[in-house]
Amino acid sequence: MALERHELRHWDGRRLFVYGELRGSLASEGHADEGGATGEPASEGGRDLHQRLDRLTGDWIAISPARNVRPHLPDESSPGPGPSADGGAACPFCPGGAEVPFPYDAAVFENRFPSFVEAPPLVATDPRVSPSQGRCEVVLYTSRHDASLGTLQPEELARLLAIWRDRSAALWADDRHRCVMVFENRGALVGATIAHPHGQVYAFDRLPPRIAARATALEAGRAATGRCATCDVIADDLAEPARRVIDVDGFSVAVPFAAHFPFEVHVRARRHGAGRLADLDAAELRSLGAALRAVALRYDALFGFELPYMMVALEAPAGVPDWHLAFEFLPIHRTAQLLKIRASVETATGLFINDTLPEASAASLRALVVAAAIEVDVPAISEAAAPGRR
Repeated sequence: MALERHELRHWDGRRLFVYGELRGSLASEGHADEGGATGEPASEGGRDLHQRLDRLTGDWIAISPARNVRPHLPDESSPGPGPSADGGAACPFCPGGAEVPFPYDAAVFENRFPSFVEAPPLVATDPRVSPSQGRCEVVLYTSRHDASLGTLQPEELARLLAIWRDRSAALWADDRHRCVMVFENRGALVGATIAHPHGQVYAFDRLPPRIAARATALEAGRAATGRCATCDVIADDLAEPARRVIDVDGFSVAVPFAAHFPFEVHVRARRHGAGRLADLDAAELRSLGAALRAVALRYDALFGFELPYMMVALEAPAGVPDWHLAFEFLPIHRTAQLLKIRASVETATGLFINDTLPEASAASLRALVVAAAIEVDVPAISEAAAPGRR
């Protein structure tokens, strides 16, 4: 059965995509101090969006002052679905909140405090400055405030995979975008400002430095060996059981040989040619859902608390055929009490120092007993009739 997608517009011009049954509408009017119907970020700081070139490294730095005024409700004690003082939901991502003011199953909206926008402010004629063109979307996994990636119900996980495919494909289809990245920051320690289960999707108008470096490395590997370097990495992961975490069809799930973070795990598509979410077949999508859930559950069982992590979905840039889709989990804890901090040497040089042995980290994760695997059937997306302004 197809999953319907409904597109609505907030009064300030930001898109809201509701997946599943549409059970409400958006207000048609807002306040002048919160933005306008031009697509400009709903903040004074949005007018200052731009990128600056670091001429000593060649890197572009995004300048986004609006991010300093985002709401911060990061921890488990933060208000959830209950009413706020003005009668809405205390959590802005719960049903009735500022972003989706009605019941929903899952939703995506354009970030109110973005770093990149579709129609960025103009910048001065200066080669050191560039517009912050791109997109920043927020993905609400479910309306349940106390859920997480590991505790989503089968239908919720299937819907989330479908949404990731739908939004990433839509953003890749815009030829202004050189890179599209689905990601999640889980926990206040890695930057989450709202505890409600959610992730984001960014689209960039140029390849970010680490993405460009990986593309260059794959090209160099092909030139040196005549083989796909990613295929070689996957073969190594599968051949070295000491680093494997779980076994699933279609993906390698392992602590990488040269892990940057102590309990880092990569979930990488085995099939050459599966470079993006849109390339996965039904069986691969089922395996991906099972793998992501298993990793998330193991993290929460590792130290007995909900482990903060960064999760990034790395899809293939155009013209990089040796890139395989990978979901990379980057948790910052090295023990229950100690964090992995990028201090002076690592920050200044880019040389990571891992405080643990990858094989030992994999053994710890592999030994954990978690809930049984579930199977999901990822639905196709169908576009509902345009509702107009509701």
